[in-house]
Amino acid sequence: MTTPKSHGRKSIRPTLTPRDLMAEPVQLSGVWTARIITLFPQAFPGVLGESLTGRALKDGLWQLDTIDLRDFGIGRHRNVDDTPAGGGAGMVLRPDVLGAAIEQAQATARGAWPLVYLSPRGARFDQPMARRLARADGITMICGRFEGVDQRVLDHYGVQEVSLGDFVLTGGEIAAQAMIDATVRLLPGVLGNAASTEEESFSEGLLEHPQYTRPAEWQGRPIPDVLMSGHHGEIAKWRRAMSEEITRARRPDLWAAHTGRGAKD
Repeated sequence: MTTPKSHGRKSIRPTLTPRDLMAEPVQLSGVWTARIITLFPQAFPGVLGESLTGRALKDGLWQLDTIDLRDFGIGRHRNVDDTPAGGGAGMVLRPDVLGAAIEQAQATARGAWPLVYLSPRGARFDQPMARRLARADGITMICGRFEGVDQRVLDHYGVQEVSLGDFVLTGGEIAAQAMIDATVRLLPGVLGNAASTEEESFSEGLLEHPQYTRPAEWQGRPIPDVLMSGHHGEIAKWRRAMSEEITRARRPDLWAAHTGRGAKD
C-alpha cells in the first residue's frame, strides 16, 4: 500500500536514534486535511503553497495529502482507464482502480469528512459550501481526467459531485485547488483579520463594495469623499448601498435571493 504524500508541518525533537530525513511526514492529528486523489500529485500544493494558505500549511493549521492514482493502476503499465461501455470517445477511469484509491484515502478519515468528485455536472461550489467544508474535519477530493469516472464508484461510495461553474476543465486539479483555497482561508487562524471574511463578497449574500487606498487621487480620479470623512456610520451606509447596487446590476440571481424573491441556501 502506498503512503499519501503529506505537505505541512512535522515537529522534530532531539533523539539518540538516527532519523531518516527522507521519510514521509507524520500525519497531524486534529488538523483540517485536504486529501487529493489525482494522476498529477506534483501539481500540489501549487499556488496553495504561497501567501497565507502556504504559511498556514507550514504552520500546521491545515494539511494536504496527495494520493497518486497511478499507484493503483492495473498491469505493468499501471493502466487507470478503459474505453466507455457502449462506445464513444475518450476514456473512463476504472472503478477497481479508483475504488482502491478511495479505500486508502478514507481508511484514516474520521468525523465529518465528505468525499467529493470535481465534476461539471455537480452542485455549484459557493461561499456557504466553503463554510460548511471549513467546519468539517477534512475532505477527500477526486480529480477526474478523460471522460470522467465509472458511475458505480460514485454510487457505491456516495460521492458528492461539485462543480466550479458551467464550464469544462481538462481535469479536477485546478478546481480542487480553488475549493481548498476558498475553504482554508475560513479556518481559524489562517487570516490575520477574521473580520475581513465578514465583509467580503457573498458573506451576506451580496457582492463586495468597491475598495480604495492611497494616493487620494489617481489619474484624476479621487477616493469618494465619504471614505475620507472619518464618519464610520456614513461609511458603513455607503458600503452597504454600493454592495446592493453592484449585486442588483451584476448578479440578479443573488439579488433575488437576498430580497426574498428567490431560493435561499
